[in-house]
Amino acid sequence: MTSPTDALRSVLEIVPSDEVLEGGGFVVRRAFPTVRCPMVDPFLLLDQMGPVDYPPDGAIGAPDHPHRGFETVTYLLEGAMRHRDSAGHEGRLGPGSIQWMTAGSGVVHSEMPDPEFLRTGGRMHGFQLWVNLPARAKMTPPRYQDIPRDQIPTATTPDGRVVARVIAGEAMGLRARVDTRTPITFLHFTIRDTGTIDQPFVRSHNVVAYVFQGEGAFGRDSVPASAGFAVRFASDGELVRVAHAGRGIEPLEVLVIAGEPLAEPVARYGPFVMNEPREIDEAVRDYRSGRMGRIT
Repeated sequence: MTSPTDALRSVLEIVPSDEVLEGGGFVVRRAFPTVRCPMVDPFLLLDQMGPVDYPPDGAIGAPDHPHRGFETVTYLLEGAMRHRDSAGHEGRLGPGSIQWMTAGSGVVHSEMPDPEFLRTGGRMHGFQLWVNLPARAKMTPPRYQDIPRDQIPTATTPDGRVVARVIAGEAMGLRARVDTRTPITFLHFTIRDTGTIDQPFVRSHNVVAYVFQGEGAFGRDSVPASAGFAVRFASDGELVRVAHAGRGIEPLEVLVIAGEPLAEPVARYGPFVMNEPREIDEAVRDYRSGRMGRIT
């Protein structure tokens, strides 16, 4: 009979995030891709935006830019953003909400501070995850899934020390409202002192955790990691252990993402992610010729 310890995954490595400039010039902490961690198939990118405090009329965002061949997931903790696209879609992301955008065959998109937030200023903090699409779905029509805060399933362990927000996939008996193209899990855990969670995953799925507050202990051997570091897990068990580091410190805030690897060729150039270089050339031509539309 397999013991609980034998079922736990081990940690492959702890990877520091990089600071880079994005959009209109805002700083993000990039968990991947970095030199040490190019991607975590099927995930292409994970950025932490902020936290940053903007003065009135000082907030910046990401003006008009194209996407093709993948999905962008924006998860906002604080602040407010307004998104618009070349197909006429428009919406608002408030604190705790999610936008899951399938760019598919191509769209021009903008993510800017909500006008009221821009006027008043305040704290902006959130994440963006890029999810690769399989070759069969790269040219699918664009679509949006906007999930407000009160529609994100949230569960708490009986001892009250672990809270899980289920953005994609399932955890603690709850299933997310998002419909994904491939099997994906995206969880936000808040873990208080002495709290521990053993989250089950399919053994073939790649799993990475990103710490954005506090300190934790990860995997079979309780490997330590603190804010700004990503934890990559081996595929040697069915459970991923995430625990608070103890010592009475602040709560541990961590994202855990997992997915079935596509194991397909990846050709990427800025906001375009396809399978072959010729498809990137085609995407650039389509964008420059206006075939992806314009925001009006």
